[in-house]
Amino acid sequence: MLEIQQLTKRFGGLAAVREVSTTVEAGKINAIIGPNGAGKTTFFNLISGALAPSSGRIVYEGRDVAGLRADQMAALGVARTFQTTALFDRATVLDNLIVGHRLRTRSGLWDVLVRTRRLHEEEKRCRRKAEEALEFVGLSHAAHRMAGDISQEERKRVAFALALATEPKVVLLDEPAGGVNPEETVGLAALIRKMRDSGLTVCLIEHKMDMIMNLADKIMVLNYGEKIAEGSPAEIRSNPQVIEAYLGSDGAHDVQDTKEAADAAA
Repeated sequence: MLEIQQLTKRFGGLAAVREVSTTVEAGKINAIIGPNGAGKTTFFNLISGALAPSSGRIVYEGRDVAGLRADQMAALGVARTFQTTALFDRATVLDNLIVGHRLRTRSGLWDVLVRTRRLHEEEKRCRRKAEEALEFVGLSHAAHRMAGDISQEERKRVAFALALATEPKVVLLDEPAGGVNPEETVGLAALIRKMRDSGLTVCLIEHKMDMIMNLADKIMVLNYGEKIAEGSPAEIRSNPQVIEAYLGSDGAHDVQDTKEAADAAA
């Protein structure tokens, strides 16, 4: 679905992402983890078109899309959520989602001024897509509530619905469980699985390791902008470089000693 080749982003003399190569596998849950400042969000910004890379290639369905704008990437089917969900708080949840599907409409100023048939048909389609997205994320009951009155967990679900309203093929989720409690995290993880099972390709950044290890099909680990590991959850969990990146060398040695002791006892 997505092939990343030697992707680099420099800000002056700082390389926030350095020569990262990986693939986002179609129909699977792909995860990106790493300590704070590892370059994860910058990596997402490059894929989604929010930032242009300094060098490297981003190949999406066989086409090099490096340098395309965010709206162009969204039109191609790459949707993105953010750590903080920005909504029109004085509009209803449904109206927020109707705006999301406008990406797929063609009506212009003339259609609005004379209220053309195309405008009416597209408004109906936008409403239908918004209602379908709300039903998918389990928020049909909140359609007519003001967005400013819903909970943090519901805002996360609305963010998912906004992405779905654009009719994506790939969904990039930036810390989808940030700021919610453990029970709510379980519900959001189930929703991410539902997205995958519906045929979407999912790529997410997340700090909640229990969630990632039980959810992801493949994990890539970044540290100081570089890829240090990639593989299945089991492979990542036992990788010494990953342990050291998260805990430091002393902590890594302690974990390795504990693992070796447990293996010896077994």
